[in-house]
Amino acid sequence: MKSRATVICAQGGQILFVRKDRSKWVLPGGKVEPGEAPVDAAIRELREETGLDASEPLYILEFEAGNVRHHVFEVSVVNAGAARPQNEIAAVGWHAYGAARELDATAATKSIVNSFLRRL
Repeated sequence: MKSRATVICAQGGQILFVRKDRSKWVLPGGKVEPGEAPVDAAIRELREETGLDASEPLYILEFEAGNVRHHVFEVSVVNAGAARPQNEIAAVGWHAYGAARELDATAATKSIVNSFLRRL
């Protein structure tokens, strides 16, 4: 099973999503490299994809979809307005909590967001 660090960056009633060119919206994150802790992968991936620096990562859940185990972290960022697409990411967007279910997002992303919102 593949291991992925997934990041929920929520601020002001909105969640940060990223999208590769011609792809669906997803939460920032990516592969946990061999020998890397999932929390370190989450912080690294957020920075690589959006330019944002995470603080206070909180492990909130583990979610399995297909052959992928998502280690989901909620993080805080100081510079939320500075989020910009980096590397393979074509767009970043802050979307209201309630709008997440209407986004063109993957089923795994929608399930993770729903789990997060139930915690609130």
